[in-house]
Amino acid sequence: MPILKSAKKRLRQNIKHNLRNRTYKSALKTQMKKFLSVVKEGNAQAAQEELRLTVKKIDKGVVKRILHKNTASRKKSRLAKKLNQMKVSAQQKS
Repeated sequence: MPILKSAKKRLRQNIKHNLRNRTYKSALKTQMKKFLSVVKEGNAQAAQEELRLTVKKIDKGVVKRILHKNTASRKKSRLAKKLNQMKVSAQQKS
């Protein structure tokens, strides 16, 4: 346990920030799962909308310094790639 007053305050802040970050990351993961489930269904319109919402959430995470910008970029790229693959496979079927 910290002894100095400033160290005690820093510990309180770290606990608070950790909880906030964990909550946001959990919400982000839920949104990503939602997107992936829509992609599995094969609904292009709904998947496009879910991608928009997911990218928005990822970008907010970068602004709030919860995610690194390169991590966010990688996640967005992979999600867009999944959407494009789904669209291509849907076109090949029809």
